[in-house]
Amino acid sequence: MTFDEEDTSVAGKARWGELPTAAPVDSDDGQDLLERGWEATKEEFERNLDRVKEAIDELSDEEIMRDEDLARHAFHQVGAYDGPTIFLYTEHGTGIRHRGQLDRLLEESEELWIVPADVHF
Repeated sequence: MTFDEEDTSVAGKARWGELPTAAPVDSDDGQDLLERGWEATKEEFERNLDRVKEAIDELSDEEIMRDEDLARHAFHQVGAYDGPTIFLYTEHGTGIRHRGQLDRLLEESEELWIVPADVHF
């Protein structure tokens, strides 16, 4: 099965609705997908970073060690290289973790495509 098959319930429009199955990054659809992916990554990072700061301010070392309020989970998510809090990846499957990395990729690549995907960890 390929990501753009139309005769299935798990790919194409049946899976992604009106999202394009792939788009050049420099197209309107591509820019929209890129911005949505980057904003989602940034929002998840900031949400987890706020949880980390709160845990450091309000919990004892022992409470953090016991993962009180899922503090250690938030620490892990802030440092994640991939997974459910990283929404953009390179062609090699490397998570794009910060804006400088994304900007460098955009500047150094002549032709980039963006493809919506459903990744499970």
